[in-house]
Amino acid sequence: MFTGLIETMGTLLSWQTRGRVVRLGIRTPLARDLAIGSSIAIDGVCQTVVHTAGDTFDVEATGETLKRTTLASWRGPRAVNLERPLRADGRLDGHLVTGHVDGIVRLMDRRMESAGVWCVFSQCPDLRRYVAPQGSVALDGVSLTVATASEGSFSVSLIPHTLGQSTLGARRPGDYLNLEVDLVARYVERLIARASGLGSQEGMNEWF
Repeated sequence: MFTGLIETMGTLLSWQTRGRVVRLGIRTPLARDLAIGSSIAIDGVCQTVVHTAGDTFDVEATGETLKRTTLASWRGPRAVNLERPLRADGRLDGHLVTGHVDGIVRLMDRRMESAGVWCVFSQCPDLRRYVAPQGSVALDGVSLTVATASEGSFSVSLIPHTLGQSTLGARRPGDYLNLEVDLVARYVERLIARASGLGSQEGMNEWF
């Protein structure tokens, strides 16, 4: 489990196809604190460390990850957002993020607004019901609050800290980003749908 608060940015050094697996090499000082088998979110994609050496580590991605995320288009050198999993005794300052990407969105518009930047993204038709004003999303692993949402797009406002501490500061219209919707919204929808399907107050009481 992650929070969507980026610890640091690393650099993608290598992207190699090995049969049906893609192996990525990333440089970051965090590598010295990672062990083989450790989990780490890379641009919001939860991956498992398979090799470490000094200030670099490797992960391997398979077909499902390549299909669901922007990872298939990555090439080095490229800056990436990095976050290690939330400690059980840590603060949840962002929101609950699993590192399981739900879809890919496109940055449609970006403009300066006061001290920050206003960004408009395309909606994924099958995910837009989870994207609501004042709700949470993770974009490339960054926990953000939705400002506005419509059938075709949603917007967020990026403050200077977010722009400077993540790769979002370098994103431009036309770029594609990984989207993870709010985990709580998914479970609420499932519970309500299941309860409604039972068709009785007795059934509702079993779930609420």
